Amino acid sequence: MNTLAKNGSQNNFWGYALWLAIFTVTYNLAEGLISIFFGVSDEAITLFGFGVDSFIEVMSGIGILAMVLRIRQNPNTPRSQFEKTALQITATSFYMLAVGLAVTAVYSLFTAHKPETTMPGLIISVISSAVMWLLVIGKRKVGHALNSSPILADANCTMVCIYMSIVLLASSLIYQLTGFGFIDSIGALGLIYFSYSEGKEAFEKAAGMEDCCEDEECKE
Repeated sequence: MNTLAKNGSQNNFWGYALWLAIFTVTYNLAEGLISIFFGVSDEAITLFGFGVDSFIEVMSGIGILAMVLRIRQNPNTPRSQFEKTALQITATSFYMLAVGLAVTAVYSLFTAHKPETTMPGLIISVISSAVMWLLVIGKRKVGHALNSSPILADANCTMVCIYMSIVLLASSLIYQLTGFGFIDSIGALGLIYFSYSEGKEAFEKAAGMEDCCEDEECKE
């Protein structure tokens, strides 16, 4: 009975993990489209970068979604090459985002470009911070219950998104209160740091998975 109860509990948590992954992909897809639309229309660099990051989170979420589906179908399946490749693609995307933001921010500083308005940035960052915090709580709960390092790492990535939301909120709020246009570029520089950090973490996570696979093969 205890084994059956444990298996039932595990299945419940894997189901929870599945819905968290689906919500992560769906929400970030919508957030990305909205952020990029207002980022382009209002010429707000930080908001545009935030929107691009949302699509990178979609890529990461799809990787976790595939992993959860595979584990639910076969609990004994080792981590797949697909998951490792997805992490490497995500890490590369974050580095590309960091480079793109750097080029845009430097250009805006030299041309003294100012956004028309960043009110959408204020609204999006507040909503995103609340939603992402709930996702972090849910993912950490599931990750600890299933003893799943990938899910816990994904929770940490979501936590970085909260930091990005704070950067977006701070730069947007300061511009609204002071009219200091360069704050948008400074906010973009803040996103560069977080993008680089998240990309580095994803590469390290992929390398760790490779080491684990090698160890498992050696044992067989």
